[in-house]
Amino acid sequence: MTDAPVDPLQAEKDAMADAILSHAAFDGWTGTAMAAGARDLGKPAEEAQRLFPGGAVELIDWIDAQATARMQAALAARDLSGLKIREKIALAVRLRLEPLTAYREALRRAASLMALPLNAGRAASALYRTVDAMWYGIGDRSTDFNFYSKRAILAGVYGSTVLVWLYDRSEGQERTWEFLARRIEDVMRFERAKASFRDLFARGPFAGKRSYTPR
Repeated sequence: MTDAPVDPLQAEKDAMADAILSHAAFDGWTGTAMAAGARDLGKPAEEAQRLFPGGAVELIDWIDAQATARMQAALAARDLSGLKIREKIALAVRLRLEPLTAYREALRRAASLMALPLNAGRAASALYRTVDAMWYGIGDRSTDFNFYSKRAILAGVYGSTVLVWLYDRSEGQERTWEFLARRIEDVMRFERAKASFRDLFARGPFAGKRSYTPR
């Protein structure tokens, strides 16, 4: 079995995005940072604009997608069979964030840019792309209502964890991982309570009765 051929354009964009990322912490998501990244690769400054004609927002979206793809590959290389769901989710979040730790200043600036109303739609799509990849990456194949509820819940957990991680100065970002564990436990506690309520209702005096619908 041979590896799938690498798309030359994607490889170019990946290399350019990585080069610009190292400058964005100091120069912001500007033409200056894009030109500096191009020069690092021995390319003319215009090459960055050619690869990312949509400018900083397109570049940030590409870096986000790149990080998600790398997380998926890392999950695929792990044996997850012995882990509980909460452990799989925690691992997915760590695999998504830890490789980017050195670039948090650049990503803080990126988060501020993507929070602008004009970019809200793209930011929401990026968040959905990440949580969807996490669920698929840990083996979830639900297609019913749970498909949407799981992604909505994980979006809340992941989004809040990212905000802590971006400003976490603790050793090894331990404060972030403790926060993540608490958020996951809150979700699990809610799901257990919801299941208990369903069981109670099923056994209670209204079990099997149809709900009243006003006419």
